Amino acid sequence: MDAPLRAGLVDLIHLIHRRGWAPGTGGNFSRLLSRAPFALLITPSGVDKGAVKPGELLTVNERGEPLTGSARPSAETLLHVAVVEATGAQVVLHTHSIWNTLASLTPSAGAPPRFQIAGFEMLKGLRGVTTHEHVEHIPILPNSQDIPKLRGELAATLRAQPDVHAVLIAGHGLYTWGNDLAEAQRHLEVLEFLFEVVLRRV
Repeated sequence: MDAPLRAGLVDLIHLIHRRGWAPGTGGNFSRLLSRAPFALLITPSGVDKGAVKPGELLTVNERGEPLTGSARPSAETLLHVAVVEATGAQVVLHTHSIWNTLASLTPSAGAPPRFQIAGFEMLKGLRGVTTHEHVEHIPILPNSQDIPKLRGELAATLRAQPDVHAVLIAGHGLYTWGNDLAEAQRHLEVLEFLFEVVLRRV
């Protein structure tokens, strides 16, 4: 029944891997199947994202516990759950590119830490943005191996800043999302372009 959803997500994961945004076994990717009861399709831990197959994807509940599949969920599964619950997103993409990792270590002046992007036509590729004059403030959270704590910080950030399109984890990577695969892919491509443009100017 969920075969087309699995295939669509895997196609996007393979594309992301080919772009160099999920090297090695880095990154994790999810797609919502149901909100009630909660069911999230997600990549398993330690899998090469260039070779992952639809049948290897897991289904987890809101506690990150497997409902289907025998592999171990990523430790960061709860961060995907937090994004889905806080933003209403259907798809969550977590990538480890060179440029988003550098962006996560290059906060704008002021507090709290954030990466600021302004003045670019490509910003209009983000949902709800209609002008290049838009200023996108991407929150930067400190990295932590304490995933429940990081989940709480992520959820609080998204509640406080409901209009953001992404979050960076310092020294780690990017979380972005969308209402469907196409929107999530567009957000990722726009943000990766903008990270590189901004940082090449520094």
